[in-house]
Amino acid sequence: MKLTVRLLLLLFVVTLGSCGDDDSPVNPPDDFTPELSATPLSLNFDQNGGTETISITSNTTWNISSNASWCTSALQTSKNNATINISAEANTVEEERTATISISAEDVSTITIAVTQEAKEPESIDPENPDSIAADMTGMNSNAIALASQIQVGWNMVNTLEAIGGETSWGNPKATNELMAAVKNAGFSAVRLPCAWDRYLEDQTSYKIKESWLDRVQEVVDYCIDNDLYAILNIHWDGGWMEQNCIPENQEAVNNKLEIIWKQIAIRFRDYNEHLIFAGANEPNADEQKNVDVLNVYMQTFVDAVRSTGGRNAYRNLIIQAPNTDIDKADQFMTMPTDRVEDRLLAEVHYYTPWNFCGLDEDASWGKMFYFWGEPNHVEGADDRNANWGEEDVVESQFQKMKAKLVDNGIPVILGEFGSIYRDLSMYPEGWQEKHNESRAYFMETVARKAKNNGLVPFCWDNGLIDRNSYEIIDTLSYNSLIKGAADGSYPF
Repeated sequence: MKLTVRLLLLLFVVTLGSCGDDDSPVNPPDDFTPELSATPLSLNFDQNGGTETISITSNTTWNISSNASWCTSALQTSKNNATINISAEANTVEEERTATISISAEDVSTITIAVTQEAKEPESIDPENPDSIAADMTGMNSNAIALASQIQVGWNMVNTLEAIGGETSWGNPKATNELMAAVKNAGFSAVRLPCAWDRYLEDQTSYKIKESWLDRVQEVVDYCIDNDLYAILNIHWDGGWMEQNCIPENQEAVNNKLEIIWKQIAIRFRDYNEHLIFAGANEPNADEQKNVDVLNVYMQTFVDAVRSTGGRNAYRNLIIQAPNTDIDKADQFMTMPTDRVEDRLLAEVHYYTPWNFCGLDEDASWGKMFYFWGEPNHVEGADDRNANWGEEDVVESQFQKMKAKLVDNGIPVILGEFGSIYRDLSMYPEGWQEKHNESRAYFMETVARKAKNNGLVPFCWDNGLIDRNSYEIIDTLSYNSLIKGAADGSYPF
């Protein structure tokens, strides 16, 4: 009897040990079906982030992962049922963001949990500034490089809004929606709107701009936007009150006036999306470092004034003019203002080189007019009427300077003006007029192509391309060459 009991006890111990052996494989039964479920299937976080929980029900091993670094799980893998903490960091941008939590297991469909987080609440740029409203990024997604890349070629609406005697005083009719439709149909993607403001002030103490002029400028801007054109609005020469006063003794007074005027412009247009771009000046006269230092103050004031109004102006792309908008002076002197938002500044230069060909309308003591430009267009026997400097190689070398100084450092450049005047050569030998016309067209093509290849956005100064009454192309040779040059060029960004 005692022996039988001992044998039974020994058999029990051996059997118990075998059942608890960790090294022995445990296989699920043949009819095992893996199961996996989770609740809830969506999570919402406010802008401050925090932690939410999900419940997982399972009879098998599962893994959990997130596709966004700001949204994480406290656990990566487990088995059977569990409650998991999902954490979200605070949202620092003024846009809603989303993430996906994935829960997977072998031989079962993956479960996805949609995660959303509210945008950061917009903040006022300057709470103490009564003119400021909350920043608004809606419709302002493009930084300077992205914006520049969308402009294939631009057109200047010349001698109109900047005309000192009034919109029609320099011989052009009033701008119309039909004009902008024609500009768009001609293949231009942007319009530069040179604009005067000083003659439209109510007085020279408050510097308040007349509402009637703000209304009219807004009408013209709307013509551009309604025709899907980008618009650049500036303070042009405007009698020279700013551009001829980059001098230390006038800095304080001019800077105060500049700030007041730009704040008014910015407030009127701050609800416009990124299709509207502001440019601080036109061709500010700054030939020496002391003048450039004053110009830098003016450009900083321009940026700060626009940004201080908030709304979409907090993110609007702004254009900073080089000293005299001259390439050599830009290369020597130019520095960009500081900005509250990154990558929203562009630079601007103009190109009328050589002036003998581009703008000289009578022979001068320092040089004669060039009628012919570019290697294919020199006329035998024309002697000093053929350009002897400033041709294709100079265009390339000048634009390369801007690429190295600005474009390669993330600052695209607006080539705000370029072109050449027409000259009547009917009194000269046969063939001269044709070669002059071909020279002007070749200049347009060459400048547009080389500009784009070096990261400069070409805006032609319209010396007779479009008839402002009929809206028809009247200089088809120059127009076709301009469009070809722009199409052949390719931005390096």
